[in-house]
Amino acid sequence: MYITLLVLSILLIVLSVLPFIQNQHWVFRVPEFMRLQLLFLQLIIFPITFFYVGNGLWIWVLQVAQAALIGFHLYIFIRYTKFWRSQRSKDVGGETSEKVQIIACNIYQYNTQYHRFIDLIKQEDPDVFVTMESNGPWEEAMRALEDAYPNYQKVTLENTYGMHLYTRLKMHRAETHYFVADDLPSIEAELETADGHRFILFAVHPPPPSPTEEKNSKERDGDLLCVAKKVRDYELPVVVVGDFNNVAWARASILFKKTSELIDARIGRGILATFHAKYWFFRVPLDLLFHCKAVFIDKLFIYPSIGSDHFPIGCTFHINLDSEVQQKEVKQLEGDDAEEVEERIEEGKKEESDNR
Repeated sequence: MYITLLVLSILLIVLSVLPFIQNQHWVFRVPEFMRLQLLFLQLIIFPITFFYVGNGLWIWVLQVAQAALIGFHLYIFIRYTKFWRSQRSKDVGGETSEKVQIIACNIYQYNTQYHRFIDLIKQEDPDVFVTMESNGPWEEAMRALEDAYPNYQKVTLENTYGMHLYTRLKMHRAETHYFVADDLPSIEAELETADGHRFILFAVHPPPPSPTEEKNSKERDGDLLCVAKKVRDYELPVVVVGDFNNVAWARASILFKKTSELIDARIGRGILATFHAKYWFFRVPLDLLFHCKAVFIDKLFIYPSIGSDHFPIGCTFHINLDSEVQQKEVKQLEGDDAEEVEERIEEGKKEESDNR
């Protein structure tokens, strides 16, 4: 039992420490996704190990390290609990737009249960919905929704990076960006609510670092940081949503947040893990939503499975251009961060995938 606890303690410590090493290889980046699971296991192993602390100095050293990492993980996740108060539009004065509802989902290209997603859209009746991994058959299936959603931007691909945006709001413009590779699209749309409030919606889906996909996070980081730089100086309110293939507490996401000067919508609202839909213990929040200080999230939630490996994510929000109450949540680049952002963008553009 002593040896088992020793091995488990070392493994948990190593997996917790690896993400601190800013190497973009998947070996260092994948454990970033696992911090919630690591905390859960640490909270089990840590108290049990105390029964064996008398067996030597090393177990004491491991316990101190484990306690420090538990504290670090709690520091990360306390932000996503209701103890960390989030602001809503009802907390502020001034002119507020009518409610806007968005649904975004990585539908999984090989998922053929088209009716489950279409039924969800018909039932929820959002103002905007975005799909990722949508290919030709998915585009054909979603034509049943085009009467209700006459404005759209379609990027139909068969490489699992297709993307579609549909809306019934007025669309002033829409364009597709390819920031780091010509087969990795992002969609930008300028939309207007029925009561005349314009905003920018960005839909993203960069590739993940993993042993079965990209060997590193260079394209992912470069793509997301290109989006961050582009939206930073927009005068219109901004919402960025999609399958980030990253978690909000990762270094790349923190750089995205600082560069874009946007707010993580999950703060104060919950972890809301969206992947993997079939394996509850391995679920992580890969589908993220960031917004500017003029956008107030009313609700943020995930829907039941539609047959994909991701759960759909939904939110409703209002726009209030006069408010500054969310200013404290806006972070900015400091020190060498700006240089690191440029380096990651250049690395992303230079990286050539051998997986697509």
